Amino acid sequence: MTNSRTRFVLITGCGEGGIGHALAKQFVVNGLSVIATLLPHEGRKHLDHPQIHVLDLDVTQEKEMLPFKKHVEAITAGNLDVLWDLSAPALSILPDQAHVSPIGYTMTAADTDVRQVEKMFAVNVFGPMRMVHHFHKMLVSARGVVVNIGSIGGVCPYVFGASYNATKAALIHYGNTLRVEMKPFGVRVINVISGEVSTNILKSDMGDSRALPEDSIYAPLAGLFKAHINRTPDAMTPNEYAQGVVATVLKRSPPAWFWYGNSTLLVRTLDTFLPRTTWDWLFYRWFNLKTLEGTFTESGKESTSAQA
Repeated sequence: MTNSRTRFVLITGCGEGGIGHALAKQFVVNGLSVIATLLPHEGRKHLDHPQIHVLDLDVTQEKEMLPFKKHVEAITAGNLDVLWDLSAPALSILPDQAHVSPIGYTMTAADTDVRQVEKMFAVNVFGPMRMVHHFHKMLVSARGVVVNIGSIGGVCPYVFGASYNATKAALIHYGNTLRVEMKPFGVRVINVISGEVSTNILKSDMGDSRALPEDSIYAPLAGLFKAHINRTPDAMTPNEYAQGVVATVLKRSPPAWFWYGNSTLLVRTLDTFLPRTTWDWLFYRWFNLKTLEGTFTESGKESTSAQA
């Protein structure tokens, strides 16, 4: 990045108290000007700063992209140093914004409502793809950086998170390929493999709004599932997270993958040095899956006997 002009970072999803908000503040501290996006209904006083330009954007709406792009070009003179799509933040929850649209979906793989997953892919995967499609030439002009927020869920088979994990795995591999393809143009791509960070995602899963279907083969674990939904994870704060990742992104030669956030050391170590099936063994015990052995067969026999 050159210091002869104002440097700009575009961050999507900058709601108050979340990672995007923290990142915007941290980039300003480091001398960059920020273009922060919000949904139209979100408050914006928290982004009131002369170096922060606030624009409305829904990354799932293609029709909004061209008018939005024109605004960004006018602000940046066609040079974008960092593109950071935070429509898909890290793994974990902090229930502090009831109006945040859900982009997480906790459910067993077998009981998954694909309609919910389609919404999640629209934000978590297609949103970042859409942003790159529209802004890649501005990144090339500045020899900038694309930052994808991945997750440890995209690396390990975190139980009850198959769909969310799939979006993060898709984004990570998209970033891997994008990194190779953009190298000739001097654009770097960083996959941040995020651990437990206090964010606003999965709000819709909390309380009584998410439960296993009554006829689920996992019904014996209904209590454990509800406890998992309402857990209070040991999570890094957004400000701590922002300080670490911004410092790394602004390095002259940042890593292709940057693991950051609580639990990343454990996941990275196990995934690097032990067999893949180590995760099967661990999650089988952590989520008490052994209690399900034979339950469906026994239920079926009972149903057969009752019909007879």
